[in-house]
Amino acid sequence: MEELFFLVEESPEGGFSARALGQSIFTQGETLDEVRDAIRDAVECHFSDAKPKMLHLHIVRDEILAYA
Repeated sequence: MEELFFLVEESPEGGFSARALGQSIFTQGETLDEVRDAIRDAVECHFSDAKPKMLHLHIVRDEILAYA
């Protein structure tokens, strides 16, 4: 496997959650830096020797615009 894609979303409770598309990998962190480190750790644990060469993070954020 050359590439692995992750969907990273803001959690309603705070922080971020990340899940791999097409693999059983899920992790989370309080900040984007923490979730990036957690993704690397999770990939290391999930793949023993044939790790993907590239990880793509698709970061989704909700923004609310309100009119006064």
